Amino acid sequence: MTTELKAEPLYLKIKNHILDRIDSGEWMTTMRVPSENQLVKEFSVSRMTTNRALRELTNEGYLIRVAGVGTFVAELKAQSNPLEIHNIADEIRSRHHVYSADVLKCEAIKVNDKIAAYMNIDVDVTLVHSLIIHKEQGIPIQLEDRLVNEDVVPGYGDQDFTKKTPYEYLIKQAPLQKVEHVVKAIMPTGSTKSLLDMSDNEACLLIERRTWTKGRVASTAKLYHPGSRYELSGLFKPE
Repeated sequence: MTTELKAEPLYLKIKNHILDRIDSGEWMTTMRVPSENQLVKEFSVSRMTTNRALRELTNEGYLIRVAGVGTFVAELKAQSNPLEIHNIADEIRSRHHVYSADVLKCEAIKVNDKIAAYMNIDVDVTLVHSLIIHKEQGIPIQLEDRLVNEDVVPGYGDQDFTKKTPYEYLIKQAPLQKVEHVVKAIMPTGSTKSLLDMSDNEACLLIERRTWTKGRVASTAKLYHPGSRYELSGLFKPE
């Protein structure tokens, strides 16, 4: 699959430069980062551009700006969440069961205004839409409806997801920095009910997930599960 390459915005180039050094450990917590003036000289950009990059990284929790002193790497705080992200294939195999997948769709699509806003992209950006049924012992337990930004996760649309799961590819290409979960109980549409081999009056557990990498939305997914065949459980200790 070929997509038209676009020049990376200058402010985003600066953001990624800073995030790469934080991710690699080169810039440690509380370390002072280069000033606006230093970044202006290094990247040959305007102060407005460097200010936007630093402001967005501050708003996203990666930096702390102290007036009259400088900008520093923020302390990242772990958050307890009963919903963790796992590879569904590993979950199934841990029960000594056979995992398999049916790939119904994996293709490039144009997006509407609503999706563009949710993914925080321009409407002319092409995404990859994948639709996959994950099975345990040949029985459907999850319908994964996913959108991926290949500007953040290159090569996603070229993968064979009968041999590896989207999780396995995404976790290597776009390490998680932030995850949003929304869990709902819904009545499925006729097509979802058919794909998951559900009974007529069976409810569906829906997990809506959005993930970020280097301050950008890498992927969004709607994960549908038959209510009779899937449950969520978690343990956390309140502080």
